[in-house]
Amino acid sequence: MSDRAALLKGIRAWLVLFVVCLVLSGATAFPLVHELRWTEDLLRSLSGSDQLPALTDWIERVRRGVDTADADYPFLLYGTDWLAFAHLVIAVAFYGPYRDPVRNIWVVEFGMIACAGIVPLALVCGPIRGIPFWWTVIDMSFGVFGVIPLYVVRQKIKRLAALAPDTAPVPAT
Repeated sequence: MSDRAALLKGIRAWLVLFVVCLVLSGATAFPLVHELRWTEDLLRSLSGSDQLPALTDWIERVRRGVDTADADYPFLLYGTDWLAFAHLVIAVAFYGPYRDPVRNIWVVEFGMIACAGIVPLALVCGPIRGIPFWWTVIDMSFGVFGVIPLYVVRQKIKRLAALAPDTAPVPAT
């Protein structure tokens, strides 16, 4: 396998991993009411309230809030539907770098900027919304861990560009 083919294979593998994680992250926003009930039941069955009381209390509080919103103000949950949709749309954008990494490196860089933006958003909005700091750290981890595969992809694309200065599209297999 040539260096070019190996780089393309690596770029595409990392992009697939990133897109799968992005889709899963977004798709979990649709069944939020049920997920919170399942999570609370799981924590209780595993003695989570003894092992992780803060987490159990937080999940219970969030579940009560979402249940109330679902019962009395279901339109509020429409916001999480849009959150999920946004994840799915952003995931589709990564088909560009999958198809032609060099020409579409900007999508990867956009993703890196978005990952970096998660940190200040969580630090500012978390306290305003009464989110516990430890949960804010979990939220920030999505940006921190999300930028890792994108950074690897960007480095590989830069190497690919140096190998092949032509800008002809590279068809996906």
